[in-house]
Amino acid sequence: MTTLEATAPTTSLGHDRLARLMKRGTDFLGSEVAIMAGAMSWVSERHLVSAMSNAGGFGVIACGAMTPELLDAEITATKALTDRPFGVNLITMHPMLSDLIDVAAKHDVGHVVLAGGLPPGGAIDRIKTSGAKVICFPPTLAFAKKLIRSGVDALVIEGMEAGGHIGPVSTSVLAQEMLPEIAQQLPVFVAGGIGRGEAMAGYLEMGAAGVQLGTRFVCATECIAHPNFKKAFIRASARDAIASVQIDPRLPVIPVRALKNAAGELFTAKQREVAALLDEGKVAMMEAQLQIEHYWAGALRRAVIDGDVEHGSVMAGQSVGMVTKEEPLADILKSLVDEGAHALERRSGG
Repeated sequence: MTTLEATAPTTSLGHDRLARLMKRGTDFLGSEVAIMAGAMSWVSERHLVSAMSNAGGFGVIACGAMTPELLDAEITATKALTDRPFGVNLITMHPMLSDLIDVAAKHDVGHVVLAGGLPPGGAIDRIKTSGAKVICFPPTLAFAKKLIRSGVDALVIEGMEAGGHIGPVSTSVLAQEMLPEIAQQLPVFVAGGIGRGEAMAGYLEMGAAGVQLGTRFVCATECIAHPNFKKAFIRASARDAIASVQIDPRLPVIPVRALKNAAGELFTAKQREVAALLDEGKVAMMEAQLQIEHYWAGALRRAVIDGDVEHGSVMAGQSVGMVTKEEPLADILKSLVDEGAHALERRSGG
């Protein structure tokens, strides 16, 4: 019995319609519901990923700054906890991207998500040759069309309401601009600021194949995040999740959305430090960007693993205000499905 069937009365028109709207996404992912768990560094590891897939959704391992050996161990551990499909998220600027692709291929991972910009030459073809499907994030419609020409199998359009690294445009605007243009060509998943099933249903009606949520799953019982990290989410409101500021136009800094704390000031200091190194010619632009990424990886670990929610980075989307308690992941998924189904039924006059 699928998650949709388990949560619905047999006569529920809303659940039936939700299943039909999700079919393209579930067929693509191999999951019961077309809900992906966004890859969050230090958070999206074996326990959360396997719990998501076991509950009928689609978990994604966040490789982040992992070495190939660490990713190999994480995939092995995840496969020991679930026999259902899950994906791996790889950062395009990772210096060992090629080796990480080989690790995913070795384990027959069915879906590889490439994040962080245009994939380097040959990366998409190498992943597809292994038999895996490739999912990418286009920040603009033009970028989306370029990725489609490059052979990607699906896209995630993510608005600035999301947690972690963000673009400048809201989810609702991206969806209106991009879904009518590209949703017929390949599956498109919508992400950013989604915290309830009603919003999910709306994007499905607009042509999305499914959705991706991250913030909503951080307080799942199965998530290994430190209790302090989860408490910060439960206490926060939407306005507490703010975007970082770029202080030097030369420095390729992608804004990061996180809960306001002292870590924001520390990041400003880090930018000044890296900018000074650029001025002195001690680092190249790529190295400068990697230093920024390594900063975020360390700051996030301090918050997620060590529980330092004041000096660590508490990355969260604006949907954080809809996170009100710690609960099993299956219950969160059921709530999203029921909310979406009921919304569809109301809209159809049921």
